Amino acid sequence: QEQLVEFGGGLVQAGGSLRLTCTTSKSTFRVNTMGWFRHPPGKEREFVAAISPSSRTTNYADSVKGRFTISRDTAKNTVHLQMNQLEPDDTAVYYCAARFGEIASRVKYTEHDFKYWGQGTQVTVSS
Repeated sequence: QEQLVEFGGGLVQAGGSLRLTCTTSKSTFRVNTMGWFRHPPGKEREFVAAISPSSRTTNYADSVKGRFTISRDTAKNTVHLQMNQLEPDDTAVYYCAARFGEIASRVKYTEHDFKYWGQGTQVTVSS
């Protein structure tokens, strides 16, 4: 079972920034697309962003384009989600996820497309 560990969540005011980090084993990181999902209160879990193993391809939900940036640090086997211009609607539990192989930049991914999951980290944006 692959292990993913997220950290970096917290409470921030609207307009502020947070950076989430997910770490995993080298073997997992090397061959898997890494992604972020979020589960807002009262809603279903939704896709946020993903990045291919080579970092050549990224994919973002329309709701976060231009505000969030996903990146990989190969030396540390980590993936980051830099979240800027945060809004109250960004409040959610954020999950790191992984799936084997590449991704496409325009496909609408769902949680069913990812196999491995972290335990989640809470992000709360106050108005």
